[in-house]
Amino acid sequence: MGKGRADIAIINRSFWPIYPVIGEALLRFAEGAADQHRVCVIMQDHADIRSQLSEHQRGKGVEFFPGKAWSTSGSSILARILDAVFFMLWVAFCLLKTRPREVYVSTDPPVLVPIIVMLYARLFGASYTYHLQDIHPEATNVVIPVNRLLFRFLRCMDSAVMRRAGQLLTLTEEMKTEILSRSRTRAPIHLLSNPAVSFDGVQEREEKIPGFSFCGNAGRLQRIPLVVEAIDAYLKDGGQLSFAFAGGGVFSADIEQLAARFPERVTYHGQVSASAAAQLNVDYQWALLPIEDEVTRFAFPSKTSSYVFSGALILAVCGKATSVAQWVAANRLGCVVEPEVSALADFFRLVERGEVDQAGFDLQREDLKAALGFDVFVAHLNRLVLGRVTS
Repeated sequence: MGKGRADIAIINRSFWPIYPVIGEALLRFAEGAADQHRVCVIMQDHADIRSQLSEHQRGKGVEFFPGKAWSTSGSSILARILDAVFFMLWVAFCLLKTRPREVYVSTDPPVLVPIIVMLYARLFGASYTYHLQDIHPEATNVVIPVNRLLFRFLRCMDSAVMRRAGQLLTLTEEMKTEILSRSRTRAPIHLLSNPAVSFDGVQEREEKIPGFSFCGNAGRLQRIPLVVEAIDAYLKDGGQLSFAFAGGGVFSADIEQLAARFPERVTYHGQVSASAAAQLNVDYQWALLPIEDEVTRFAFPSKTSSYVFSGALILAVCGKATSVAQWVAANRLGCVVEPEVSALADFFRLVERGEVDQAGFDLQREDLKAALGFDVFVAHLNRLVLGRVTS
């Protein structure tokens, strides 16, 4: 495509190949759009993106603007804030350089980058799609209290971004309600579920391992200390189920220590590839889905889509009134346990004794799987985002 103003810029700090779900989906979207449009991708570089694209013959026709990554999900809060500020400045520079007519921006990272996009759009007559994977600063404030004045300022600014967007994308009806209540936006809001990680090449076991897997970020919203304490209590009482964890995050050391105490029952794989995580989910009878109750108003765990494809039963560790619990129950995918150490340890014992009634579960759910595929996600982005460029 010729130079001049770009047709569309896609902004997401996390990208392929390190982030194989949203990163892969956005790469596919960019590749398809580049057939007829000048497409720019602004992201952070964790794995030498240019050599990866060349090696895998990906990204044809797409212009990439990778900024250096200075932190990971396991970094301190201060490091992640400084990294977000750096990325914000990088985004501002890239927008001024490419001057896109349409911008897709997500909440990765939250607030700061969307504000830059809003200001750019106002100054250069562009429009933008705001994809709210989480609602901030509320989601952050659930586990890390934000200064009251700063919280109000950030929420006010983010609400302005919502009101001035051409359209908004989010995950659940509950999140849509929060967006409307907080921002009073008149922009159309579309619901779009995140896709699942690819299960191509994953091998089904003749008999699943009795126990639980957890694949994802061992972060501040996932109740990892509670899960670790419950597993510790259960295994000290002679429990025989197995537990497998994969992923990084601030509580990964807690999981590693648990595995060291019970090497025959707990395995911590650390950071693994998407295919290895998918295989782990398929191997075990149950998949753990712990989440802080309050945050479910402002976010929805991304691992849920992949859990659906795994054929594992889902154990949501959260209050039964949350959107996550209601999603598990409505789709007949597993059980919900209150976030209490004793209740979770007792559930492990019920599973071990075979006393969990599975008659009402439906793990095939081909209709649900079809709605969570990569092709469906990309098709929706083509219709909702790319359609604004061509209209």
